[in-house]
Amino acid sequence: MKVLTALSGLTGVVEQAGELRDAGVHGVFTFEGPHDVFAPLTLAAGVGGLDLMTNVAIAFPRNPIHLAHQANDHQLLSGGRFVLGLGTQVRAQIEKRFGADFDHPVQRMVELIAALRAIFDSWDTGARLDFRGDYYRHTLMTPTFSPGPNPHGAPPIFLGALGPRLTRAAAEHADGLLVMPFSTKRFLHQVTMTAVRAGLQRAGRREEEFAVVPEVIVATGATDAEREAAEAATRMLLGFYASTPAYAPVLAEHGWQELQPELNALSKQGRWSQMGALIDDEVLHTIAACGTPAQVAAHIRERVEGISDTVCVYQAAPVAPALIGEIVTNLA
Repeated sequence: MKVLTALSGLTGVVEQAGELRDAGVHGVFTFEGPHDVFAPLTLAAGVGGLDLMTNVAIAFPRNPIHLAHQANDHQLLSGGRFVLGLGTQVRAQIEKRFGADFDHPVQRMVELIAALRAIFDSWDTGARLDFRGDYYRHTLMTPTFSPGPNPHGAPPIFLGALGPRLTRAAAEHADGLLVMPFSTKRFLHQVTMTAVRAGLQRAGRREEEFAVVPEVIVATGATDAEREAAEAATRMLLGFYASTPAYAPVLAEHGWQELQPELNALSKQGRWSQMGALIDDEVLHTIAACGTPAQVAAHIRERVEGISDTVCVYQAAPVAPALIGEIVTNLA
């Protein structure tokens, strides 16, 4: 099984990526947090032998031309080992933090993917760029601004999704699905994959043609004390996720729907430090893979079996490369 894990911060990225590679990790990913989502991958591209992925780059505040150039450049820098993972985020973040439009997010995302493919095709073939949609319009690509054909091919486009409509759209239009980390085995198998199969059927595609990449939150450590600290940090992370209405379906699937409004109320009151206390052991161990590296690997294997041979490991707090290496070894 291929394992990718998150790069943390910007300082020492090259050394961090090298240690992860040497520990057996197959790739690294970034998310849209306190730093630009592409910058760490630009640095890590110089470390050979690692897959690179944005998981995810928030799509709507970015123009397709910008995204196409960033993706194409990273495909070149990595020698064809880059995946452009895109996400919608939620309305409040897009409109209030980024100051961008969020109307009709599923249709907008589908059109953005089509625009990216039109741009990649223009660069590859030299054909006239003539994309005209409801949200994006690209009708000019002079030779000065075209990078030309990429020797590694256009980078694949994966889409992060949770809700059924966007998940179906991913299966219909993208090259792969990035399963959100706030998920469970039951939700993945019964809800996510049901939507995936519906999208694939509508597009006339086979499951073998489409990648499903689950992301799993892990809490591990070399000692009991380290594992306890990791679990405490993970409870806080799960409390943050569960306070967001978008993740209510995951809670409802397990009968925990009352948690979301409680946590949401705490978040609005700024009582962030108290949210982790509402995440009990059942919720923690169902959503997150906790324990020793061997126990974490067993949880991951059971969750993704029959669905994927690639997984993204996400930590609430940085985990030593050696411990991630142990997870990789146990998964192998």
